[in-house]
Amino acid sequence: MSIDLSVLSLADLKSLQKDVVKAIASFEGRRRQEALSAMEAAAREHGFALAELIDRAPTKKRKPARAKYAHPENATVTWTGRGRKPKWVVEFLATGRTIDDLVI
Repeated sequence: MSIDLSVLSLADLKSLQKDVVKAIASFEGRRRQEALSAMEAAAREHGFALAELIDRAPTKKRKPARAKYAHPENATVTWTGRGRKPKWVVEFLATGRTIDDLVI
């Protein structure tokens, strides 16, 4: 199948683009459903439900990280040491002091 795109207007091209995106999504959805149906049938042949075979361990929630550093003037402002340094840490380090001076 060949379409001469050079004769189409911008509106026609954009419409065609939307239709192609929808067609691809629909195709992928059908393929996914076919695969799922095949997996369910194979599980039934062996006497199982698909959910029984897909052993998903419950996800564990992470505990919030403990604060390692505290603001020198306001101890309620803390930082765990993960991620970007807070502005107050950067400013503190710019004065020539070390991060060890902020350890809780």
